[in-house]
Amino acid sequence: MSPDSDQAPVRPSQLPPVARQLSVRAIMETILLHGPTSRAMLAKLTGLSRQTTTQVVLELEREDWLEVSGKMQGKLGRSAPTYELRAGSAYVLGIRLEGEIAQIALANIRGDVVGEIGAGTDPRGGTSVVRQIGVLYRELTDRLGVARERVKVAVVGSPGVVDPVTGHIDIAPSIPHLGDINVVEELRSEIGVPLSIENGVKLSALGELWQGVARGARNFAYFGVGRGVGMGIVADGKLLRGGRGAAGEIAYLPLGGNPFDPSGFASGTFETAANVDALQRRYEGYGGGSGFAVAEILAAYGRGEAAAVAAIDETARLLALAIGAVHAVIDADLIVLGGSIGLRPEIVERVRGLLPRLMREPPVVEASALADRATLIGALGEALHRLHAELFGVEAVRRELTLSDLGKGVRAT
Repeated sequence: MSPDSDQAPVRPSQLPPVARQLSVRAIMETILLHGPTSRAMLAKLTGLSRQTTTQVVLELEREDWLEVSGKMQGKLGRSAPTYELRAGSAYVLGIRLEGEIAQIALANIRGDVVGEIGAGTDPRGGTSVVRQIGVLYRELTDRLGVARERVKVAVVGSPGVVDPVTGHIDIAPSIPHLGDINVVEELRSEIGVPLSIENGVKLSALGELWQGVARGARNFAYFGVGRGVGMGIVADGKLLRGGRGAAGEIAYLPLGGNPFDPSGFASGTFETAANVDALQRRYEGYGGGSGFAVAEILAAYGRGEAAAVAAIDETARLLALAIGAVHAVIDADLIVLGGSIGLRPEIVERVRGLLPRLMREPPVVEASALADRATLIGALGEALHRLHAELFGVEAVRRELTLSDLGKGVRAT
């Protein structure tokens, strides 16, 4: 008899399958939320009997999902073992695909990031990018000594509109030929891991909700403004995808140009007017130099250069108009600005100053806390959420976990 149980555990056959499933869910949820926990404390927190708790915990330990992590001092000086998830029992894979970078990270079941690797996206696009992800995945798992059969779930953040049923990617101009292939099936075949794909900006919203500036928010929108323009919406704590996966495609807002011009069908009227290329064109058109990067234009803005001030002001005005339109529809409490343009303090401050002139009660506006890590963090968070739900039926603990060591793992250039 163990020191923290009052009777010998029953045999597995004596616990009905449904009862065991519910018990596993309660125990795993408690451990995920509270960390290492003794069997007596698990019984107290879950409301399960000590007999059932002991049986299920020992079974989970035999199945390699739990391990003894230490001792907890009990009554009368007795100590009881504490249990936590066995770190190496399962892993998840987060993948970030963008026009300039292909990046992957591996996290264990407890949310510890064990490694990361990335490289410039193969300019040939399509199947070449799929093969590149496969090469990076095998290199990372080999270096870390992680058995690939233990990688259970992968989530990909990609540009473009992702069909929620087929996984087909539409309108992804930053990676050529990506829309010509079935990315989900190709990647599943390449890496051999159950996989789903999400729009990268939507995953950025989840990243900010999980680990960033939107923690605790129930209704907010994440604006990604850089080479492309997109938005992720969280309403009542849930990500909105829309009927065709296109919820939040603000690139097509009728702002900043002629929305009836069919040339805007490819990249969108608002995106054409508000992205990096537009800022550079605007700066040059107002008398600034040609070929200046965003950072250089912002530096000129800081010096008070007239062309830069005019270009930044017009970009901020367009963004403020878009926020006003979105806020009128979704009543967001918070707007998170990300992307190479959106998260810059010069833009954030200018937008904040403009919003009170557009609406009576403007939302709070914050710069992304995760910057260019938001998509990858969102992918890992979504993968962990799905792993815990599939393995243990646990649905509600993602926001309580802390993702550790992102960015400290293996890298390739």
